[in-house]
Amino acid sequence: VYRYVLFLLTRKNYQIYHIHAASYGSIFRKGYYVRAAKRWEKRVILHIHGAAFMDFYAHLSETKKKKVIQILNAADMVIALSEEWKRKFEQTFGLKKCYVLENGIDNEKLKECITPIAACKENFLLLGRLGERKGAYDLVNAVEMAVRQNPKIKLYMAGDGEIDKVKALVAAKKLENNIDVVGWVNFQGKKELLKKVSTVVLPSYNEGLPMSILEGMATGKAIISTTVGAIPEVVSKENGILIQAGDVPALAEALLQCSIDTEMIERMGRANISKINEKFSMRKMHKLLGQYYDLMGSQ
Repeated sequence: VYRYVLFLLTRKNYQIYHIHAASYGSIFRKGYYVRAAKRWEKRVILHIHGAAFMDFYAHLSETKKKKVIQILNAADMVIALSEEWKRKFEQTFGLKKCYVLENGIDNEKLKECITPIAACKENFLLLGRLGERKGAYDLVNAVEMAVRQNPKIKLYMAGDGEIDKVKALVAAKKLENNIDVVGWVNFQGKKELLKKVSTVVLPSYNEGLPMSILEGMATGKAIISTTVGAIPEVVSKENGILIQAGDVPALAEALLQCSIDTEMIERMGRANISKINEKFSMRKMHKLLGQYYDLMGSQ
């Protein structure tokens, strides 16, 4: 309530409001901001986040679905994180003014994490909330399969979430020498982990455009992930390995392949650095966002 009151005091200060929203209570809370700005005859950009937004919407009551549609259509522009999300938003919500702004990476801040990966080709990193949606349990099971052929495989699992449950599964499978459940880390801790590994793994069931994959790409790592969300828009055979979500044997095989094939992961790493610089740098994202602001200002 306090923040909303502060927002109401900005009425005379701005012509364009850029509002960020995600699933569950977030979109309904932000609806108050959207409606207020439109009452003031301001321009509104509504920027949608949250990897499970469409699943969240699908499970709403009809009344709440109508509210979500009203909020989205009240905005002058809706920003989606990928082309796939844009298509889904247009089809599901009837949006006419939906634009794409993919997540951008400040690659200058991550430059020091570009390290020779041949020496750490057997080391892998999961960055993300530990739990079922990110495929954390699938990954533990895949490591159990992979170490039978390559016992040197080492996986770091960094993130908040179900840390104790993941640790318990690792202990039950006696994989403590192969899996280090680091838990949550700050930005410096993340950089230290990225320096140690050749490959970033994210076997998710639901995603938009994950920052952990873009960070892995920016630091010259190979990528192992799944064919969900916008991931196939950024990861292909040139720069990573994609599997179906839940396919643990395929995940284990991908781990083994990356742990053995030095030439492949080095090629993928180089391709990822180039791709980030060309398409996903923070500079490029800011330039595109500036164009969207100019568009709003001209209408």
